[in-house]
Amino acid sequence: AGGGRVDSIRTSDGAHLSAAHFIYACGPWLPKVFPQLLAGRIHVTRQEVYFFGAPAGDARFRADSLPAWVDWRAEVYGLPDLEGRGVKIALDRHGPDFDPDATERVPTAETLREVRRLLAERLPALRDAPLVESRVCQYENTSNGDFLIDRHPEHENVWLVGGGSGHGFKHAPAVGHYAADKILAGDATEPRFSLAAKERVRRRTVF
Repeated sequence: AGGGRVDSIRTSDGAHLSAAHFIYACGPWLPKVFPQLLAGRIHVTRQEVYFFGAPAGDARFRADSLPAWVDWRAEVYGLPDLEGRGVKIALDRHGPDFDPDATERVPTAETLREVRRLLAERLPALRDAPLVESRVCQYENTSNGDFLIDRHPEHENVWLVGGGSGHGFKHAPAVGHYAADKILAGDATEPRFSLAAKERVRRRTVF
């Protein structure tokens, strides 16, 4: 489409969708949909998370006994055993660049070793705990760590919503409500959420 308003969009299967407003909230795929506009402004990284089984009957690792914790210096965080899923631990640093369409989603032995070492240092009783679940996630970070909630600079009725890092799903209801209010009222977005605030150089090390 050209400049100004967009009347319709064509999907990958050839269908045409018409609407008064179009909102792109594509998570780590957002910079792939708008590569020229968002390349460098949103960085997609690979992040591995692990869950370890607490000893049977040991209540010390449940949510009512163990708080969520983070060690900024060691760049690691953890969560208690929620709903019997296991004690969660993960590195709190940027992983390597990640393509959500093409990158393998298999955790690495190297990261598992580091996570086990950090787990043993902070929760010694889990030193030999079994690994019960692991996954590869993707973060999509903006340069300043704030959300991107703004109009497309060339199309007044196209909005870009992203930059959720590893917390987008937690904030999704509030972000959706905020974006809907802005769009329906025709208001400008807050400066911190604007596209103009998103540089092509990373300004924060932890998100």
